[in-house]
Amino acid sequence: MSDEETTPPPGWPEESAQRLQRARALREQGFDPYPTRFERSHLLGEVVAAHGAKTLEALEALAAEVRVAGRILTKRGHGKASFATIGDGETRLQLYVRQDVVGEQAYRWTAAHPNLRWLTANASGLRVQVEDISEHVAALALQGPTSGRLLQAVCSADIAGLGYFRATSGEIAGVPVDVSRTGYTGDLGYEIWMPWASALAVWDALVGAGAAFDLHPAGMLALDVARIEAGLLLVDVDFQSSRKAQIASHQYSPFELGMARLVDLGKGPFVGRAALVDEHRRGHARQIVGLEVEWTAVEALHEAVGLPPTAPAGTSRVAVPVYKGGAQVGRATSTAWSPTLKKLIALATVDRPHFTVGTRLEMEVTVDAARHRAAATVVPTPFFNPPRKRRVEPTSPSSRR
Repeated sequence: MSDEETTPPPGWPEESAQRLQRARALREQGFDPYPTRFERSHLLGEVVAAHGAKTLEALEALAAEVRVAGRILTKRGHGKASFATIGDGETRLQLYVRQDVVGEQAYRWTAAHPNLRWLTANASGLRVQVEDISEHVAALALQGPTSGRLLQAVCSADIAGLGYFRATSGEIAGVPVDVSRTGYTGDLGYEIWMPWASALAVWDALVGAGAAFDLHPAGMLALDVARIEAGLLLVDVDFQSSRKAQIASHQYSPFELGMARLVDLGKGPFVGRAALVDEHRRGHARQIVGLEVEWTAVEALHEAVGLPPTAPAGTSRVAVPVYKGGAQVGRATSTAWSPTLKKLIALATVDRPHFTVGTRLEMEVTVDAARHRAAATVVPTPFFNPPRKRRVEPTSPSSRR
């Protein structure tokens, strides 16, 4: 295509204009977004003769590929779940998604934000179909130390042999379900996907068998504490997607989110790769890290005004400053008392070079409507990471129904 062909005519839809601009940007970087092409003057017979006989394997072996994610998901085995990040052209995070393999040529993606339009736009010209199944699928999270044994008791799938971040299929109460060993907590857990019309039957089966496993329904307040213990971020609280960010400092790259493991700069071209390569070379300017606040310092602040220290019952999503040597170097965005660890913990964005594990900082705390600072330390996340989360549970296959 010539430059003239990549210039959108007046009145074109925004998505079409963006696709043409992305194609031009790829060419400027030395990549061909359309490795298989034919001239407009070619007749149908010529097109079929040149391209129609290619097999699936031959098409997949084409050297030039255009992808939206910075990860080689085609290498993920059947039944493997994974996280991936996708971004805009400047590497600011659009969202992060979880990908489950649900068939040999099918993937199910769940996202923190609706981005169907973005995915559909980037799928243009590729051999892929994007279908929104939000209104047809229900999801249920079963989390905690006994979740594996409970699920093994009601599900026909081999739950005992299901590894961490793996997925399988089976039935619960006669309902076909997909089960992944994943979750938004730091403990052993599973997520169950089913037809929405049969969701109540699956719920009833779990609740009916749950008494023996100490099953309790839990809402967002409990989940919010559990996800902080796991070091898991919450969109619009700990970070914002580039689509909603109003100023540059609200936009985050995967490196700044602490998700460098989800980016493979050695793979073929993908949206935002050039900017990520540059950021990797320069070093990211900040990073979201875990903070452990010294409870003795919080106690002393309460005692100074004659108040007993009280552990917060829920999560604070109010951003507060983080300091180093009297200067602000970041902000804590999610703070909670961990009932499991008996510690005050937080997730915070901290500027370089202060986000290294072991760095001593201070975090703002409020006591009796007065602002103070309490000592805090950068610690690894997840805060809570029991071995059972990844270990295959030694349950008996005979317990399955």
